[in-house]
Amino acid sequence: MAILIDKETTFIVQGITGREAVSLTRENLAYGSRIVGGVTPGRAGRDVYGVPVYDCVRDITAHTKVDGSVVCVPPKFTRDAVFEAIENGIKLIVVVTERIPRQEVAQMVELARLRGARIIGPNCLGIITPGEVKMGGVGGPAEDTRKAYMRGSVGIMSRSGGMTTEIANTLTAAGLGQSTAVSIGGDAIIGTSYAELMPLFEADPETQAIAIYSEPGGRMEAELSEWVNQNGSRLPIVAFMAGRFMDKMPGMRFGHAGTIVEGKADTTADKIERMTKSGISVAERIEEIPELIKQRLAEAR
Repeated sequence: MAILIDKETTFIVQGITGREAVSLTRENLAYGSRIVGGVTPGRAGRDVYGVPVYDCVRDITAHTKVDGSVVCVPPKFTRDAVFEAIENGIKLIVVVTERIPRQEVAQMVELARLRGARIIGPNCLGIITPGEVKMGGVGGPAEDTRKAYMRGSVGIMSRSGGMTTEIANTLTAAGLGQSTAVSIGGDAIIGTSYAELMPLFEADPETQAIAIYSEPGGRMEAELSEWVNQNGSRLPIVAFMAGRFMDKMPGMRFGHAGTIVEGKADTTADKIERMTKSGISVAERIEEIPELIKQRLAEAR
């Protein structure tokens, strides 16, 4: 098993004829993903690596089962694209686009909640269940993805798309495969947080541990710690906190739009303290994650 996606998952690519989307489509198809259509208004009748292109989402969902959508359109069109996917019954939406106005992201997230859909992102690389399917740009070319990711029992959550693969590669080198890895997005407002993914990993019998890549800024780590404190967890959780130098540089941004430190609760020191108190192990270096996971799994037996 896995969470969110598996080998039966079908999805579309909105904005499929754009340069980045064409590459993403090629990489996903090469990995074995089931892309059943693409959307670019005015480009109906064309195809991208054999994937038929339509003018709108409805033209696909009217006759084809569609589980998800990868949205890869310019920022000024992203909200409309996400709204279109949600209103046509698509329940899982990966938003690759970055630099979307916060107000519009908030509107997207609210509509998804009202309609029972889930957004991953924006500003993310998507989701992968190793050996079965990937949805988005995570892992890069299929050949590289197969080297970095290996099927197994460690779930990954990461605010950085690139670091999602870095952690997977580190785990794979240590003989620890992954169940599902999720690049949740680096913006200040995102569709799905660590805490919101935890119940899915908890319910997945294949997942036996969690690895997290985290950054300064925002409340996601505090929310995760609160969730663990309130609900408990059968899963050992190991986190790596980047950007510790930023505690001495308030107001500075660390790569992503969501990493502005606005108060004490946003600092790496506070996040580390909260996570440690809730039983989450915090690695000093990414290379320590596999050994810490092995230690925690041994302790749980």
